[in-house]
Amino acid sequence: MDPVTAVAAAGVALMAKGALESVGQEAGRSGWGGGARLVERIRARFRGDTDAQNALDRLTRTPSDEAAQQELERVIAAHMLRDRSFEDEMRRLVDQAVSAQGRGAQVNAAMIKNAQVFNEKVEVQGDWNIS
Repeated sequence: MDPVTAVAAAGVALMAKGALESVGQEAGRSGWGGGARLVERIRARFRGDTDAQNALDRLTRTPSDEAAQQELERVIAAHMLRDRSFEDEMRRLVDQAVSAQGRGAQVNAAMIKNAQVFNEKVEVQGDWNIS
């Protein structure tokens, strides 16, 4: 997976997770603040692009819809490829949202049930604790 696609996928996953948690009243305990900032920034970026706005709205209405997630990933990646400053901002916002969720990563079956696995080089930055 190329870096732009990875950032777009991570951003969409954070937004979908945050939207699902906000429905379940867990927004205060999660990193949804970062997810909300992502949604706000992407909404501002997509202003005037009806197809992109529709993709974002579809995800926020039905965050568990895999087709909506994939479509939004594609649209975000396309916007990132057209605008280097937007790409940089997305990377920063995704990093901040992940950091806001607390130290250490938590992976569960619900989050990875639809993950694509690639046999490519994996790079890890920051603190990495395995217990």
